[in-house]
Amino acid sequence: METRSNQVLVGTVVLMLLAALLIFVVWLAGLNNKATRCFDIYFSQGVGGLNTGSTVSFSGVPVGEIKSIKLLPDRPEFVWVRIDVKADTPVLKGTTAQIHGVGFTGVSEISLDGAMKGAGPIDTMGPQGCPVIPSSSGGLGALLNSAPELIDRIQRLTERLTELLSDKNQNAVADILENVDKTTKVLAERAPELGSALHDAQIAARNAGVAAQRVGLLADSTNRLVNEQGKPAAEDLRRTLASVQQAADTLNKTVEDARPGIQNFSKSTLPETNQLVRQLRDLTTSLKGFSDRLNQDGIGGSLGAPKLPDYNPGKRK
Repeated sequence: METRSNQVLVGTVVLMLLAALLIFVVWLAGLNNKATRCFDIYFSQGVGGLNTGSTVSFSGVPVGEIKSIKLLPDRPEFVWVRIDVKADTPVLKGTTAQIHGVGFTGVSEISLDGAMKGAGPIDTMGPQGCPVIPSSSGGLGALLNSAPELIDRIQRLTERLTELLSDKNQNAVADILENVDKTTKVLAERAPELGSALHDAQIAARNAGVAAQRVGLLADSTNRLVNEQGKPAAEDLRRTLASVQQAADTLNKTVEDARPGIQNFSKSTLPETNQLVRQLRDLTTSLKGFSDRLNQDGIGGSLGAPKLPDYNPGKRK
């Protein structure tokens, strides 16, 4: 009876252990079967420090791991990295992938960042069957990629500094500093004179301000004078000009009315007047001849022909 009880107890313990093992296997399988999504990333830079199983973080939060690292078959200049992240990770458009070093251990991880609120998810399938997250240079990778250019710039800067600090330039800088020192001493010696000059300049500026104010007052007075007295004078001048214009119009009208009479005078009266003048001239000539004869021969000589002298052939002059 006692032997049978021990066997029952052993069998119960074994069954309990088997049940616990079964529960552990189911739990472990549930952990491994969590929903994930795959993404591909193509790096044109070295991926030193990345390994299969390395962490993938999103803004510093671990969200997945690296599944594989390979060279792209058709483009060996690119490194193809496939990652698996949790299905609820917000890998939205605008998200980029960078390689970040972890401390000084030489180990690196992939960091995702740049998702914008309201953007759609990255779900377009790439050539390897998973959506592609764009890569960007950052951190140590960017520094290593730009290292040759940086070294070249440092070298050129060093050459220019060497040229700048040559003996000739050093002497020139020394001369400049010496001249500056001399100028400073001269300024220090002339400080009282400069103070007086500045004081005179302040007085001149103040006087200029007063003069400008007076000019403004004069301009206001002139403007007021023009407005108060210039306007009546302008009105009188305007009325005078209007009267002159009216008189000119009247004169033009009078000339227009007198033009037919003037034309008649020039065509008929003027020739008759000329003829009358000629006749008066002839009459004057005749009267002058009559007067001359009257003075010489008297009334008889003036009325008849002049008497011929007697002729005596016996006498000679």
